[in-house]
Amino acid sequence: MEGVNLDETSQKIVDAAMVLIREKGYVATTTKEIAKTAGVNECTLFRKFQSKKEIVLEGVSQAQWRAGITPDIFEKVSWELTTDLEMFMRMYMDRMTPEFVNLSIGLRAPQIYEETAPFIQKVPQAFLTAFADYLRKMQEKGKLPETEIDTFAVTFFSAVFGYTFLRASFGEAFVKVGQDAYIRHSVQMLVKGLERV
Repeated sequence: MEGVNLDETSQKIVDAAMVLIREKGYVATTTKEIAKTAGVNECTLFRKFQSKKEIVLEGVSQAQWRAGITPDIFEKVSWELTTDLEMFMRMYMDRMTPEFVNLSIGLRAPQIYEETAPFIQKVPQAFLTAFADYLRKMQEKGKLPETEIDTFAVTFFSAVFGYTFLRASFGEAFVKVGQDAYIRHSVQMLVKGLERV
């Protein structure tokens, strides 16, 4: 189930549900609140969708509710390692805002996680697939030393993911390093580490 084209009312309902889940979580969000936020009555909501879960599954199937993170956003590479690593980090961090982090957390409620997990996982999968492919091509071009690509890809993504979630969860009070400085210094350390391999 990858997002289908919805009529305007159905999309308003989906958008309202996702905003509320981002703010309150899945359990605390009610169909009454979804209808009110969407500007429709609850009867209309139930004519369009059978349940809150169905609304949420439609939302999570839409790329826009996964921060628009798809493999193609990482295609503009320069084939210069430092520049490209910074680009990968920045593209993810610019899209995975605190609002999307909160939505991702809200979509992990035990009542729906079995169904939402495959969609939530599309975000790291998009990053890891694009990044591992990039690393393989860099090795083919002789611009990257021999390294275990899948391990490096997960290590790199963990640095991106960790910073993003810490910043979204705790803000600047906990994460004292700004995004640009974090990207620049992390990439410098990784590139120096690779040069020693």
